[in-house]
Amino acid sequence: MAVGIKDVAKVAAVSPATVSRVLAGRAVDPQMRERVMAAVQSTGYRPNLAARRLRSRHSNTIGLIVADIRNPFFTAVSRAIEDIAYARGLRVILCNTDEDPEREAMYLQLMQEERVTGVILAPSRAGSESAARFRTDFPMVLIDRAVPGATRDCVVLDNEAMAAGLVAHLHDAGHTRIAGLFGATSATGLQRRLGFESAAATLGLEAQALSVPHGAGEAEKAVVAAMAGPRPPTALLASNGVMLMAVLRALHSLGLSVPADVALAGFDKEDWMEFVGGGLTVVEQPVEEIGRAAMAMLFDRLDHPDAAARRVVLAGKLVARHSSSAKPQETYP
Repeated sequence: MAVGIKDVAKVAAVSPATVSRVLAGRAVDPQMRERVMAAVQSTGYRPNLAARRLRSRHSNTIGLIVADIRNPFFTAVSRAIEDIAYARGLRVILCNTDEDPEREAMYLQLMQEERVTGVILAPSRAGSESAARFRTDFPMVLIDRAVPGATRDCVVLDNEAMAAGLVAHLHDAGHTRIAGLFGATSATGLQRRLGFESAAATLGLEAQALSVPHGAGEAEKAVVAAMAGPRPPTALLASNGVMLMAVLRALHSLGLSVPADVALAGFDKEDWMEFVGGGLTVVEQPVEEIGRAAMAMLFDRLDHPDAAARRVVLAGKLVARHSSSAKPQETYP
């Protein structure tokens, strides 16, 4: 026999209307929400989503579109968003664009067809402006990357300042020849490159900003080329966790170690980074805070659709470890 909302309401000792509000992701008393969700689980209730879509303007689903799911940053943010969505009785559709603006546009169209409640989007550099202007029936919050003057809510890291801070840290350790690797198609990579170049110019460093195409093996090629030059860098900076791994792979192929032969620093904080080169120096991004802020802005936009667009800028935290401690004279005269 099929279980209905009335059965769930009876087990939870609430009204059927309250069960409906909980399942629709609307605001209710937290304790009451817990009772309803416990009753849903114990009764095995499964809502008729197709029928609900016919009665509603949306499907109680959040669309999450990220640029590269392999990036530890996006993995962590996705987890934070999914946890919050689950607690509110919402599902999440996760899509990965691989920095391809055409795939990005396709997934945005899919979200329209699925009648999602809202979308959280990390746009590609090439598609960021068109994505920000994309006409939708749902609210959309941009994360990690934003377009100047855009009319969308956004949550971003102060990328230029954080990259400049890493350059200053390497300079303080004694490095004057630094190479930075930045995604060629990434809006975040561009911002971090600008911070890198600005700090390097201010400090009078001999710096190389390397533009890395999106794709397997590209970062490794850039590292090998940089280290083969007449004056190789004594320190490398990678603009995300995927590139950090690629840099280490390239250095290993060259027979170089961190930090004895070259110093290394970058973005994203993963557990494995504690065990390489005495620990990798990184900027730790506030991934859970980014996820919470994006979801809060999305729900607030549902309640206040005509409010002015907001921009939340968060700061990362420099985690200094042994990988950035090598002195240039110890490696290259």
